[in-house]
Amino acid sequence: MAATLGLPPVRTIGFGAPFGWLAGAMGDLLRAPGPCLAYGLAMAAVSIAICYALYASNMAFWALTLTLGFVFVAPMLAMGLYEAGRRLEQGERPKLGEMLFLPAAFRQDTAYLGLALLLIYLLWGRFAQVVYGLSTYQSHRTLAEFTHFALATGEGHNMLITGSIVGGAIAFFTFTLVVVTAPMLLDRQTNVFAATATSFRAVSANFGPMLLWAALIVILMLLTAATGFLAMIVIFPWLGLASWRAYRALVGELAQAPA
Repeated sequence: MAATLGLPPVRTIGFGAPFGWLAGAMGDLLRAPGPCLAYGLAMAAVSIAICYALYASNMAFWALTLTLGFVFVAPMLAMGLYEAGRRLEQGERPKLGEMLFLPAAFRQDTAYLGLALLLIYLLWGRFAQVVYGLSTYQSHRTLAEFTHFALATGEGHNMLITGSIVGGAIAFFTFTLVVVTAPMLLDRQTNVFAATATSFRAVSANFGPMLLWAALIVILMLLTAATGFLAMIVIFPWLGLASWRAYRALVGELAQAPA
């Protein structure tokens, strides 16, 4: 059926595959530490600046919301790391300029994907605001006030549980939408609909391993937040390179039609 629709085949992977992707990506990172870590440093600097601005403006709720929602837009921000992974796979040494200025990142189909992720990100922010508003009648403007409310009150606990359920569902849908799509748009001359369909098929065919991969991504991204985003310098390029390996492991080549 997939061949009839012109979609590439998807492969079945083992449950331990995500750990193999991370191990291989660490080797890739060590082969090109300069440009990859510079890329991670840029992402960390932007994240720190945004969160500091929100904290200084007494907008603790939005700092937490945008931090947790970062996973929705991260696949588009990692396009340069997919390019680094592609070049390393071909035996080349990626350069920072090549990672930052990608012609494929300015394709119309890539823009469609970016717009979809942005809308989901904004939807996530709205859901978080609704859950927060239904949990309390007070406004917690400082980080200390919001932390006390979330961790030391029953209403805060309900907010965290509800937010985790709603956010988890949105996050996994987004993961299914984009896990293969973003690197596939970089690697192949395909449209966003074919790439998205391939991404859903890849997750459906490997639900257990891909659920594990999603959980590992969330854990590592939360670790970056716990370190004030300093760990993002290493973790973001590591995950980007691992995501490229995941795509290459999941998606096969489209068979050529006989002459």
